[in-house]
Amino acid sequence: MRTATGPAQPRRILARAVGGDGPLFENLRRIGTSHTLAADALAAAVLLALCTAWLVRSGSADWQKALVQLALVAPLAWRRSQPSVVFSVIAVVALAQWVLGYRLIADASLLVAVYSVAVHDSRGRSLTAAAVMEVGAVLAATRWRPASTGPRSFLFLTATVVAALFVGFTVRSGSEYMGWLAERADRLELERDQQASLGAATERARIAREMHDIVAHSLSVVVTLADAASIVGKTDPARATEAMEQVSAVGRQALSDMRQLIGVLRTDSDADLAPPPTTAQLDELVDRLGATGLDVTLERTGEPFELAAVVELSLYRIVQEALTNTLKHSGATTANIVLRYDRPLVSLEVLDNGAGESGIAQDGHGIEGMRERASLHGGSLSAGPRETGGWLVTATVMDTTAPSR
Repeated sequence: MRTATGPAQPRRILARAVGGDGPLFENLRRIGTSHTLAADALAAAVLLALCTAWLVRSGSADWQKALVQLALVAPLAWRRSQPSVVFSVIAVVALAQWVLGYRLIADASLLVAVYSVAVHDSRGRSLTAAAVMEVGAVLAATRWRPASTGPRSFLFLTATVVAALFVGFTVRSGSEYMGWLAERADRLELERDQQASLGAATERARIAREMHDIVAHSLSVVVTLADAASIVGKTDPARATEAMEQVSAVGRQALSDMRQLIGVLRTDSDADLAPPPTTAQLDELVDRLGATGLDVTLERTGEPFELAAVVELSLYRIVQEALTNTLKHSGATTANIVLRYDRPLVSLEVLDNGAGESGIAQDGHGIEGMRERASLHGGSLSAGPRETGGWLVTATVMDTTAPSR
């Protein structure tokens, strides 16, 4: 059973690839991307609360340190919209903090700011921010020595700066890659929809072509037989009865072909579909047309070989359409069909003795349909009047499944 793929299927696959396909993940991501200021302000508030708790527990809290701490953390609310500006403001505040000699854990906001520049700004500005942070690392290692000695403190602070920068670059690369995946998913959805539209259009054209061939041929034969029956009805009732029996047979065959064609559109798997017509049934076609008064002969030359079903169908429909046009337009009394087999090619000729040169036009749509059928199998078709009289249809098709000798 074929499963339908919805328009959002590539998106779901993309969400699974990043580890989130649930409502909670989707809601958080939507809020984080559509309300950046609110999300960053909330994160800054959480960081400020943690830093305030550390400051209170340190026993050295006062309003000056609290104010400097607020100035260090508050700009992070705009870290995604103005990353370089936010880093610059925090760096200036951190320099003032160093001058005042306040040792605060809120200095972690510098690492967040460097990370934000690496994610949301250019690589040049990211490296500049990292260089500024290295200057700050030298100052902090000299004055506060968080790792007990100056060199070890410098190495420790440098490692945190490099880590923040590296994580930022990694997240940026991942975001760009996910953006490329999202664009590719959109492109795949568009290509899939286009392929579906092309497939539907091709199928509609095929069904329309089949309907034209079935209806045009059958109605032409039925009308011709009915006219013949009405003409000979009074003088030869037996022949009239025979003609009407042929009308009935042609009508039933047309109904059967219509059911077969429309049955393709049914979704139930137990639809009773007859096989499509093949060149083996051309003899029956010749017999049916013989009842209309058109003397049709069929000749096969060369060594016949097994053809694909679609090639068989196309050859049958080309002959059917050519004879239908002969019956409807040319006023011919005889027609000759020649099938030539030359593996993997099959050539076809349909010649009648109608008024091909008198300006009686053939069915243009039917000719286009025949030409399209031939081109589907790497062949060609020509149709037109002969200089010596009559109308000639020639076609060549190739069965690519048949190996050459």
